[in-house]
Amino acid sequence: MLSRKYTLLIAVLLLIMIGLAPVISMFIQSLFVDGSLSLNNYEMLFQSKRQWLLLLNSLILSISTAIITVLLGIPLGTIFAKTDLPLKKPLSILFIIPLIIPPYILSIAWFYCLGRDGYIARIFGKSIGNLTSSFLFGFSGTLFVMVSTLLPVVMVLTMTYLRMINPRLEEAAKLSARWSFVLRRISIPIIKPGIFLAGLIVFILSIGEFGVPSSLRFDVFPVESFIQFSAFYNFNAATAAAIPIGLITLIVLIVERLFLREKTFQFKLTKEPIMIIPLGKAKFFFFAIISLLAFIIVIVPIGVLLLKSFSPWAYNEAFTQSRDSIMRSLLYASMGATSLVIFGFLLGYLLERKALRFSYAADSIAIFLFALPGTVIGIGLISLWNTQATNIIYASSAIILLGYIAKYTALGERIMAVSLSHIPCSMEESAQIVGAGWFRRLFFILIPLSKRGLISAWLVGFIFCLKDLDITMMVYPPAHDTLPVRIFTLMANSPERVIASLCIIMVIITLLPLGLLTMVKDI
Repeated sequence: MLSRKYTLLIAVLLLIMIGLAPVISMFIQSLFVDGSLSLNNYEMLFQSKRQWLLLLNSLILSISTAIITVLLGIPLGTIFAKTDLPLKKPLSILFIIPLIIPPYILSIAWFYCLGRDGYIARIFGKSIGNLTSSFLFGFSGTLFVMVSTLLPVVMVLTMTYLRMINPRLEEAAKLSARWSFVLRRISIPIIKPGIFLAGLIVFILSIGEFGVPSSLRFDVFPVESFIQFSAFYNFNAATAAAIPIGLITLIVLIVERLFLREKTFQFKLTKEPIMIIPLGKAKFFFFAIISLLAFIIVIVPIGVLLLKSFSPWAYNEAFTQSRDSIMRSLLYASMGATSLVIFGFLLGYLLERKALRFSYAADSIAIFLFALPGTVIGIGLISLWNTQATNIIYASSAIILLGYIAKYTALGERIMAVSLSHIPCSMEESAQIVGAGWFRRLFFILIPLSKRGLISAWLVGFIFCLKDLDITMMVYPPAHDTLPVRIFTLMANSPERVIASLCIIMVIITLLPLGLLTMVKDI
C-alpha cells in the first residue's frame, strides 16, 4: 500500500510544482514593485476605464457564447443521440472538427470569405464586402467563430448524458405521453447538471481564448495580457491583466465543485439499449436543417481554405518554410500526450478509487489549471523558470512540455477515471490477497484492462497539445516554434495562399488522430 500511496503523492506534488506553483509565483511577483510590497499594479488595473471595458468584453463574449451553444447544442445532441436521423454519425463527427483545430484557423478562413477583399466581396460587390467585413471584425464575428468552435462541447456532453439515462424511465412516460413531452419533462431535466456543466466549460474556454479575439480585433483580457508581456515586456501589467480572469475561473471552479461535481458523477453508462425516437415524415426536414448548419460552420470555412490554397506552389512553399515547425509540433504533441497519459492515469486512479484523502483537491487543481487561460499559465511559467539557475529548462522545449502538462492533465485524468470505473475493485483486491504488490496489479491488471482509455487519453492529449497556441506562443524559446505559432506569426506578412496551405496542413494533421479516436471508440 505504501508504494501506491507514495506514487500517487509524487504525481500530485509534481502537478502542483508544474502547474500551480508558476501561477502562485506570478501572483506573488505582481505584489512587488521595485522590490517593495505594493498594490500599485492592481490600483492601476481597477482605475483604468480600459481595463473595465476589457473585463466587460470578456464576460459578454463568454456568457453569449455559453448561452448560444447551449441553445443549439441541446437540440443537436438530442437528435444525434435519440433519433433515427440519417447519417447522424458522420454528421456528428463533422460538427466536432472545429473543436479539434486551432480556433483562429476558422478566423482566417472566414476572413478569406467575409473580408473586404474576400470571396463574398468578389461575387456580390465591395458594398456587400464592407458589410460582411464589419460583421466579422469585432464582437459579432468573434462570437460567431467561438460558437462554431465550442458548439461540439455542449452537443457531445448532451449526447453522452442522454445515453446514460435509464431507458425504463422514458418507457414508463411514453405509455401516456408523446416524445416531445418525455424529452421536455423527463429526459432533459434529468441531465440538467450535465448541461449546466457543459455551459460552464464553454464559458471558461471562451473567457480564456486568445487567438480568435486577437485575429478579429476584439479586445479582451487574454489579448491585453499577451500584448503587455510580448510587445512591452511589462510583466507586472501582464500579470495584473491576467489575475481577473484567474479569479473568475476560480469562482466557476467553486460553483462546479459545490453544485455539480457530485451530481455529474452520479451518471453511469447503462448496458440497456437506449430508446430511439422515430422522426417519421420530419426526418428529412431535420436532416436538411442540420446539414445546412454543418455546411455553414464546417464545410464553408474549410472549403474556403482549400480554394484559397489550391496551388501546388503554395503547398510546396508552405511545407518548405515550415517543415521544422511541423516536425516540432508532432514531436512536442507526442511527448505531451505521453506525459498526459502518465499523469492522467495516476490522478484518474486517485480520483476514481479515492486512494488518498485529498483526491478531490487534486482533481480541483487539475480542473483549475485546465480552466485557466493559456496566457496566464504561460506568464506563470516564465515568472518561475526565467532565472539563471533554471535556464536549462526555460531555454529548451521542456518549458513547452511543462505548459502542456499544467494545462491539459485534467483531460487525461477524467478520461482515465471513467475508464477505471469500469474495472471492478474486486479484481484488484483479489490480486492483493494473493500477494501481488501495487505495481504488479498496475501493470498486469489495471493497464491491460484500461487499454482503450489509455489510447483515447493519448489521442485527446495529442490533439490538444498539437493545436495549442496560447501557452506555446508565450513560452517557446527561439527556434522552437510549433505549426500553430508559425501560422499565427506569418499571417500578417506571408502570401494568403501560403497561409491557407499551412492551415489545411494543420487541419489534416489534427483530423488523423480524430479518425483514430473514432476507431478506438468502435472497438
